[in-house]
Formats: sequence, structure tokens, C-alpha cells
Amino acid sequence: MAKKTAKRPSRPTVLAIDIGGSRVKVMTSSERIRRAFASGPDLSAKVMVRNVKALTKDWSYDVVAIGYPGPVINNRPLSEPHNLGRGWAGFNFEKAFGRPTKVVNDALMQAIGSYQGGRMLFLGLGTGLGSAMIADGVLEPMELAHLPYRNGKTFEQCVGAAALKRVGRKKWQRDVDDVLKRLFAALEPDYIMLGGGNVDKLDKLPRNVRLGANTNAFEGGFRLWRKGKVGSRRAS
Repeated sequence: MAKKTAKRPSRPTVLAIDIGGSRVKVMTSSERIRRAFASGPDLSAKVMVRNVKALTKDWSYDVVAIGYPGPVINNRPLSEPHNLGRGWAGFNFEKAFGRPTKVVNDALMQAIGSYQGGRMLFLGLGTGLGSAMIADGVLEPMELAHLPYRNGKTFEQCVGAAALKRVGRKKWQRDVDDVLKRLFAALEPDYIMLGGGNVDKLDKLPRNVRLGANTNAFEGGFRLWRKGKVGSRRAS
């Protein structure tokens, strides 16, 4: 009589939610179809959940992964976001969605999906400036955006979307290049991975700076629910 082989447990279907300052984007690990709605300074956590449920009512998913634009502790936002409404700090997303939920900083989620090994610094050039580091698989969420940079301004105030609009593309690129140079010197990564909605405004990339796809945020959300080392595409 032939031996029965044990069935390998199937992976749960993950709903990944990438919360940005201008848009909230969603995708599942099974459908791989991107949907989105506008966010902005009046968006609360409750409204975000309600909008996501309405947008995905025809999708089926088992667990949720959320990238939140701010520090996170115990799967809940630690503080209110800079570019959204109120009501986020301490919000229980797992209860709101009725599914097991993992919440991490949005830059960290995109960093996880972008990771190619070694010591990587991720920077998200979007509405603000997201940042995270992964060193040999160890996750390090960071908050570099609001550190002082020069002339009384922070890093975010000099390379975020408002700065691009204020000073123009050429001056903005010079500031981005300078920030990259300073962070290379301070943090000594093997490479810097860039993501975010404004990376397509860069004409050229300095040495050891790589361009990541914005869909890597979803890949990072899917990887949060996989077993194995972060960054391994073969993790089970």
C-alpha cells in the first residue's frame, strides 16, 4: 500500500494595506490586483477601515498586513500620523477587521518587500520621507524624517513632496543626493533602496543606490505572514 504524503499547509490569503499621505492602496496575495482611494489630512482610522471593507467587499482574505505612516508598537500605532487625520494612536485594527492583523511602519513594510540581503537602508520619497533599515534580516524601523537637517528644517521638509513643489525638481534632486550622501556616511549601509511616489522624478542614481518598485510594499505585507528569513523569496 502506497504511503500517503502529508499535504503542505496552504498559505493564508493576505490583504496588504499601504497607508500613504495621499492614497490608501490595497492588494491581496491571491488576486494581485491593486485598488486605492484618496486619504489626506481628514482620514481617521475608523474611516480608513470602513473604506477598505467597502473597496474589498468582493475579495476573500484570511489575515491582514498594514503599513502605517508612523511608529508602531504591539501592532497598534504609537502616535498620530503627520499627514492624516486623528484617531489612529492605539487603534485596534485586528478587532476592526475581524481578522488576525500585523501592523508595521509603512516604510518598513516596503523595505521588507524590497530587501535583497546584506545591510539595506530604505528611504521612501513620497508625501513625507519614510525610512527603515534591515541588517542581515534584522528589522529596524526608523524615524529619520523629522530629524534636523539644515537651516532649521528637517530631512522631510527638504526632500518631501512639499519641498519638490516649492524648490523645483533640479534643486530637490541636489538635496536628495546630499541626504543620501549623509545617510551613507552615518549609517554605513551596503546599499540604499529608494521607493515612494516621487522616485520617478530622479534623473540618475548615485553609486550603491537602487530603485525599488512601489508594489514592493504589498510584497512586504505578504512576507510578514510567511515563515522563514525576511528577504528570502523562497520562505515558506
